[in-house]
Amino acid sequence: MLNARAAADASAVDAGVDVSTIQELAERVVEQVERVLVGKPHVVQLSLTAMLSNGHLLIEDNPGTGKTSLARALATAISGTSNRIQFTPDLLPGDITGVSVWSQGSGEFEYRPGPVFANIVLADEINRASPKTQSALLEVMQEGRVTVDGIAHPVPQPFMVIATQNPVEHAGTYQLPEAQLDRFALKASIGYPDHASTLRILADSGDELSPEGVEPVADVRLMQALARQVRAVHVEASIVDYVARLVDATREADEVRLGVSVRGALALVRTARAWAAIHGRDYVTPDDVKALAVPALAHRLVLQPEAEFDDVRPESIVQQLMLTVAPPRR
Repeated sequence: MLNARAAADASAVDAGVDVSTIQELAERVVEQVERVLVGKPHVVQLSLTAMLSNGHLLIEDNPGTGKTSLARALATAISGTSNRIQFTPDLLPGDITGVSVWSQGSGEFEYRPGPVFANIVLADEINRASPKTQSALLEVMQEGRVTVDGIAHPVPQPFMVIATQNPVEHAGTYQLPEAQLDRFALKASIGYPDHASTLRILADSGDELSPEGVEPVADVRLMQALARQVRAVHVEASIVDYVARLVDATREADEVRLGVSVRGALALVRTARAWAAIHGRDYVTPDDVKALAVPALAHRLVLQPEAEFDDVRPESIVQQLMLTVAPPRR
């Protein structure tokens, strides 16, 4: 009965949702989050794209650029919950997923959920924890659940991990393995604000730029309905072929030891659907694929040692491939 009622409620929400709804909501979310993350609409759009495609976001940037504020403000804008996990060398898997503890009252073990049970989880400086602790996120990022003592515990929906890592301070860090990097739909960099945005921030320096000041513009039920609508965005066969040729090209590039996986190709198609929807279209264009090729593919490339020694960047390889792989004709 409960499942039938939940399905009926979901259908009622879905009935009033289309791509124009997604575009309008995206604009309102960007407007609200920019009250905290000034002058960074593109990063907010990428965050929404990851969320609406049921993906996760990796942010590599310097300290003080607003990574924590982005996660908290985005959660507030969708009336969702957020938790921040500070990754350190002594962090244990149970500190993330939760543990079973003995209850004297009931005479049995009871599960105590960890901070991963939130709509948006900020995994701050994820590369500072040991590989064993990092791997605690693999199941929940892929399956949307945590398994403890053989019992599966689903996390709230929508669910997104926003992980951060510092690109300049590598002492005491553990490089993320390819299997974990592959779980992130997109990788982005916030960057420092431009001069005009800096002036706006300094002019408002008397008022704390707090995520709590963000006004909710949606709720989690609506976000789930929008994600279902995104899956209905049309992708022509020629666009799929374009993505496949791009992925094939990464595997054949001389500088690349390990190219993009099938999961990476799927991530590019799914995020392109969401990108098209937040721009008001119910179909994907080659420009959508081009806009997301670097954020979706570059972090999945494993370069040859010679290329790493020559300081070749994966982003530049993907950009070069987009010049050589012809997009479909319109």
